Amino acid sequence: MKADQKIDALKIRTVSVPLEHPHRTASGEISASPLVLTDITTSGGIVGHSLVFTYTPAALKPTADFIKNIGDFIKGENAAPGHIEQMLVKKFRLLGSQGLVGMAIAAIDMALWDALARMADVSLARLLGAKPKPIPAYGAVGYDGVKGSAQAAEAWVKMGFKGIKAKIGYESGRKDLEVIRAMRDAVGEEVAIMVDYNQSLLPAEAIERLRAIDEEGLTWVEEPTLAHDYSGHASIRQEIKTPIQCGENWWGIQDFTHAVNARASDYVMPDVMKIGGVTGWNRAAAVAQSLGLKVSNHLWPEISAQLMCATPNAHWLEYADWWSPIFAQPLVIEDGMAVVDGASGTGVEWNETAVAKFEV
Repeated sequence: MKADQKIDALKIRTVSVPLEHPHRTASGEISASPLVLTDITTSGGIVGHSLVFTYTPAALKPTADFIKNIGDFIKGENAAPGHIEQMLVKKFRLLGSQGLVGMAIAAIDMALWDALARMADVSLARLLGAKPKPIPAYGAVGYDGVKGSAQAAEAWVKMGFKGIKAKIGYESGRKDLEVIRAMRDAVGEEVAIMVDYNQSLLPAEAIERLRAIDEEGLTWVEEPTLAHDYSGHASIRQEIKTPIQCGENWWGIQDFTHAVNARASDYVMPDVMKIGGVTGWNRAAAVAQSLGLKVSNHLWPEISAQLMCATPNAHWLEYADWWSPIFAQPLVIEDGMAVVDGASGTGVEWNETAVAKFEV
């Protein structure tokens, strides 16, 4: 490894990657992914890569501009992720490190960890002291109704997946139940089924609905009420037998700690962007381990699969191929398991032809 490399340059690009199959949720439809791509070049010529997902095109340019502006603060600094993260958190303490600021810090953090692993010529998992191992993955079913959800679930299982997760939160609890049972009929008893309400219910409503599906053998129910209503989730959890899953909308270790202290969730699923990049994930994983909480991920399957290898209580990997078109080597899934052995860095590297095609 070349020691004491400095941050030499940042290259920021924006792309909009269309989804082959638009993904519907109770909150709306996602038909394309607006992404900011960050490349950090070190003084030794190593390039680290990352991407952040802005959810809406309206946030794409502001996020890219903010990352560019941060570049002026960090050029010439040591390419040390922990050092840079602490420097930026201090810099933006009065503004706060959630939202756009958090996304920008995470973009830089992930790119620096990628560069650090590439300096050592190892994968992120090995850099973190872990042995790469297969991670069980589940496929995502959208808000597709009874017939569509069953068909999509069956398609994932035919590809070898042992778990599926569906968006629900229909106009009635009866419809939710019909969707769950249709998927179970389509995939059989051995496949894990999870459901995601995308924060669409009030706590009292959630308790009523979840009681009706409590005997359906679900692996978890995700975000039945607002993500930051920790007491609401805790009250739901106390009344329901099916495990509650939360975490994708918790920003940084502070949100994570407040939520688990409130006993808001049986399981946790950090989003590597919102939790603070690799640095933030490592902190959250340590807290989860101390409390005996199983850890899954939200999106970012390439880097998340490697982080799961280094996470003692790793549970399920959420797999989505939304961003695969712009990757030089998308994550490999074999028999329903994510395979990270042989990956370079975080596993993120660009298919430049595709990037040019989707650049906006």
